[in-house]
Amino acid sequence: MRTIEFYGVFYLFLSRGNIARTVSPASSLDIYPERSESSGGWGEWFWRGVASRLASRISLRSHSLEYVTEKVLLAGEGLERAADARLKTMASELREQLRIEGFQEGPVARSFALVREVASRTLGMRPFDTQVYGGWMMLLGNIVEMETGEGKTLACTLPACTAVFAGIPVHVITVNDYLASRDAGWMGPIYDFLGISVGVATQDKDLAERKAAYRRDMTYCTNKTVAFDYLRDRITLGTTPGPLRLHIERLCGKDTNRVSRLILRGLYFGIVDEADSVLVDECRTPLIIAGPGSSQEEQAIFSRVLAFAASFRKGEDFTLDGVKREVRLTGAGRERLGEQAQKAAISWAGSQFLEELLQQALVATHLFKRDRDYLVRDGKVQIIDEYTGRLMEDRSWERGLHQFIELKEGCEVTTIRETLSRISYQRFFRKYRLLAGMTGTAREVAEELYFVYGLKVVSIPTARPLRRVHLPDIILPSHGEKWNVIVSRVRDLHKEGRPVLIGTRSVADSEHLSGLLQRADLPHQVLNARQDSQEAQIIKKAGQRGQITVATNMAGRGTDIVLGPDVADLGGLHVIATERHDSGRIDRQLFGRCARQGDPGTCQAILSLEDELLVRYGGFLTKMVIGNPKLRCTLPCWLKRLLILKAQKRAERIHARIRMNLLKMDRKTGTALAFSGKME
Repeated sequence: MRTIEFYGVFYLFLSRGNIARTVSPASSLDIYPERSESSGGWGEWFWRGVASRLASRISLRSHSLEYVTEKVLLAGEGLERAADARLKTMASELREQLRIEGFQEGPVARSFALVREVASRTLGMRPFDTQVYGGWMMLLGNIVEMETGEGKTLACTLPACTAVFAGIPVHVITVNDYLASRDAGWMGPIYDFLGISVGVATQDKDLAERKAAYRRDMTYCTNKTVAFDYLRDRITLGTTPGPLRLHIERLCGKDTNRVSRLILRGLYFGIVDEADSVLVDECRTPLIIAGPGSSQEEQAIFSRVLAFAASFRKGEDFTLDGVKREVRLTGAGRERLGEQAQKAAISWAGSQFLEELLQQALVATHLFKRDRDYLVRDGKVQIIDEYTGRLMEDRSWERGLHQFIELKEGCEVTTIRETLSRISYQRFFRKYRLLAGMTGTAREVAEELYFVYGLKVVSIPTARPLRRVHLPDIILPSHGEKWNVIVSRVRDLHKEGRPVLIGTRSVADSEHLSGLLQRADLPHQVLNARQDSQEAQIIKKAGQRGQITVATNMAGRGTDIVLGPDVADLGGLHVIATERHDSGRIDRQLFGRCARQGDPGTCQAILSLEDELLVRYGGFLTKMVIGNPKLRCTLPCWLKRLLILKAQKRAERIHARIRMNLLKMDRKTGTALAFSGKME
C-alpha cells in the first residue's frame, strides 16, 4: 500500500512512530520478530508528547471514505457473478502477488473486494462502505473508532485476511475468552472459504493447544493469554536472545524428534479489539509470571500481622488513600508495630519488610471489598476485573496482598510467589511489528494512544443514522432513594413491554438490586462474575420483549443484544446506568448496548451523591456536600452533574498518570535487568 501522502510539515511529523507505515511485510518474516525499543531519553519523551497532542487534534487522513470505497468497488466489479471456484483461484493469486509486492493499493483493494464478496456469500453480511474504510485504516496502522454496533468484528476480517495473503501471521486480540471463541466461530466461514487456518488461544486451553493455535495463519486470543505466553517464551530464551539462539529453537521445532519450546512464532501483526480497554485501561498493573517462593518464615507471620492490623486505629496509627489504594503509617503506628512485634517475639521487629507487610494487611482489611474487588469461589479468592466485571482466573495480587485477603476471608493461604518474569502491557504491545486496533470509544484517550504506541485514532461515520436518545440524568441525594427510583422506572418500562438493561458497578450492587426487583415482583436475569458460564444465554434473551437484565460491566464491551420481534416498535432497548465509572468511556460502552445498527433505543443515568466515584475522587467541595444531608437535597441539578463530571475527570487524570509512571518504571527495570544479564 502506498505510503501516506503527507499534507504539510505537521502531518509529516505526526507520522513518526506509526508501526504499520514504517514496516513492510517482507521485513516482518524474521525468526521470532519483535520491535526493538528505543533508548527512551528525555528528548524522545518530549517530542512524542508534542506529537501526541497534535495527533489528537489534527484529523488529516491519507485517504477519504469515498476514495477507499471507490477503489474497492472498482476492484470488485464482476465478483458477484463469479463462481466460488473463481473466487478461490483469486485468493491463491492474491497470496502470490501480496507476498511479492507487499501492501500496494491495487492488490489490497482486490483483497478487500474478495473478502467482502465472500462474507456476503458465507455469512449473508456484506460489509458496508464504512466497514471497508475502517478495515483500510486498520491496515494503515490506526486505531479505528466505530460506533458500537457498527460491525467491528466483520470489518476486522478485511485487513486480517489481506495480511495473511501477504504471508504475515495475525493475532486478533480480544478482551476475554468468550469474545475470542465467539468471533473466531462467527467469522469462521469466511476463513474456511479462503483457505485460511484459524486457531483460538484462550486460558482454558493447555500449552500444547495454544502452541498449535499460534501456528495457524490467524489466531484469536485474549490480551492476557498472548502476553503471558510471550513472557513464558522470554523465560525459555533467557536474556535478550541473539540470532543463533533463535535459530537453534527453530531447528528444534523442525526436528521430528524434538519440539520447539517456544509457544509463539513472534509478534507480527496484532489487531486489538476494544483497543482502548486493552491498550489503556489494562495498563495500570504489570504482567508478572511468578513461581513458588522459598521463605516459610514470611508465610508463618501473615496471620500475626493481620491480627496486628485489626488493632490499628485509622487517623492515629495510619491514614488511607482511597484513590491510590495506599496506606501510610504514622509515627505512632510505627511505634505500635515495634511494640507488638517485640511482644510476639518476631526476631526482625522494626524491619522495613514487616512494615510493608502491615501496610498490605491494612490495605486488604480497609480498601479491598468482597463482591466488588474479588469473589470467594470454591474456597479461593478470585480477582474481579473492575473494567470488564469478569473473573481474572489464575491471577493474584503481589507483595503479600493476596495472602492477606485469603486470611481475611478464611481461605487456604497460598504460598508467596517469586517473580520470574514481568512486563507492562505498554511495552508488550509496542513490540508488535505491525499494530492496529478498533473500538467504539477512543477519542478521549487519543493523545495517550499516540504517545505510547504511535497509533492515530480515526473516527468512522455510522452506516445508518444513529437513533439513540440520551435522557437527562437523575441524581438523587442517597443510595436508598436512587434504588427506589430505579425500581419504579423499571416497573414502568416493563409494563410497556420494553426490554431493560441495568448496569451496576459491582457484584454486590447487582445482587442488591436483584433483591429489590424480586420484592417488587419483577422477573429478571442477573449477569455478573458468578454467572459467567451463563453469559451467552442471558445476553441472547436480553433484547426480548419485557426482559429485565441486571448486569455488571460484563454486559458492556463486545456484547451484541439483538432486539426481539416488535421490540423496535416499542422504542427498543432501554439502558440504565446506576453509577458513573472512573472512565467516561466505560459509560459510553454501556449506553452503546442500545440503538445499534439503526435500531431505536434510549439510555439514562440514575445516580446518587453517595456513589463511590464521588466518595473516592471528589474534591473538598464534593466531600462537604456529601457530608451534609440538607445540602445534598437542595443542590441544583446542574451543580450535581458538575460535581460528578469533575470527579470522573480527576479519576481519569490519576489513572493516566499511574499508567505513564508504570511505563517509565518498566522501561527502567527492563534496561537495568538487561544490563545485569537477567530477564525482564
